[in-house]
Amino acid sequence: MKTTITDFTRRKFMRSLGVGAVVVASSAFAAGARKRGSSTVVELSDEQKDTLFFIFQEEKVARDVYITLGKMYTDETTFANIQISEQEHILSAQVLCERYGIDTSSVNLSLDDNYIGQFELHSMQELYNQCIELGQVSLLEALKVGRFIEVTDIEDLEKAAEGMPSDVVNTYENLKNGSLNHLDAFEKAIARES
Repeated sequence: MKTTITDFTRRKFMRSLGVGAVVVASSAFAAGARKRGSSTVVELSDEQKDTLFFIFQEEKVARDVYITLGKMYTDETTFANIQISEQEHILSAQVLCERYGIDTSSVNLSLDDNYIGQFELHSMQELYNQCIELGQVSLLEALKVGRFIEVTDIEDLEKAAEGMPSDVVNTYENLKNGSLNHLDAFEKAIARES
């Protein structure tokens, strides 16, 4: 019997990947701020930097899953519409990584088929693979995968913002608002398909 997204809880999945600790670790706000002239420079802890990179990769997972599922279900426009927004989310997360000295050069953001579904973090590769496997079952299950991704993003962004500098918190709040809109779109598509 195939597993469906409704059988699959977020906590169970994240525990199996071991990624929960990375996001929760962001609450440790080490280092601190020091004054340089009129601006404040914030130094992030290694855990916080890992969290920024994690969120960057998680946004790529969303985009890549929606691209892949959109190719499977070409009549469903929800995937195509949201993948465009996810590209903007990736770029917002990448700006934060660059600002805080986190190297993202190992992550190829190309829309070339050779790079869709390729991830630096093993946990993100596993998440992508599982989402595609579940999404192949049916259009309804694919839409539920979209809902799962957005719920996961919202929860992870809220946790990742804890103890972060205001620019990170503001960006994550914007990303969360986008994810809430995406969640609404998937809920409507699920209701239509059910």
